[in-house]
Amino acid sequence: MNAVITGATKGIGKAIAEKFGSEGFNLALCARTNKDVDALYDELHQKYPDIEIIARVCDVSEKKDLKSFADEIKSTWDDIEVIVNNAGIFLPGSIHKEKAGTLEKLMKTNLYSAYYLTQFLIKNMIREKRGHIFNICSTASIMAYHNGGSYGISKFALLGFSKNLRHELIPHHIKVTSVIPGATLTASWEGSGHPDERFMKAEDVANAVWSAYTMSPSTVIEEILLRPLQGDI
Repeated sequence: MNAVITGATKGIGKAIAEKFGSEGFNLALCARTNKDVDALYDELHQKYPDIEIIARVCDVSEKKDLKSFADEIKSTWDDIEVIVNNAGIFLPGSIHKEKAGTLEKLMKTNLYSAYYLTQFLIKNMIREKRGHIFNICSTASIMAYHNGGSYGISKFALLGFSKNLRHELIPHHIKVTSVIPGATLTASWEGSGHPDERFMKAEDVANAVWSAYTMSPSTVIEEILLRPLQGDI
């Protein structure tokens, strides 16, 4: 079984890579920094020596980088079971105060990356009439936050993409799940001043993704909404 995960070197992406790797999945992973990609490859290869790992530097905001990553995956594997569109960035701000280009940068990274990678890889799933796509959204996909700005816009759009994709892929027996996590203990929250226990653990999100994947072929979990026990931050 083969799984593709973007933004895989940190936080939720890394936790999902760890989970699927521990379950025997071959992994195709990408992130922006060569040092982080190499470190993740070494770590996972040492833990799970029997799985195949493709680990590449890829700026997901660049369509050509995504195509190169997808082309390598397709030339290596005949089928893809899971795609996790996880890569994303957070830039706080108010719409009326944001710097020029903020919306474009967030849309390219948080939405277009999922759109294009899915488009590049989906034919393999359609051919096999099976597969599962997970789009890592956010509670910012379902409600407005202070200083959410263009980040909130991009995450609302990602959820809309997921809903439309789910509808389109029903005839092809491909599942689509929108994962909607609240505040999770990742690098995005460093320096927030909140204690660690106030956040969800990335491993909890990964376990929720795995649980959705293990449903029978006749069932799809369309949305997974997770929040810290004490509510939003």
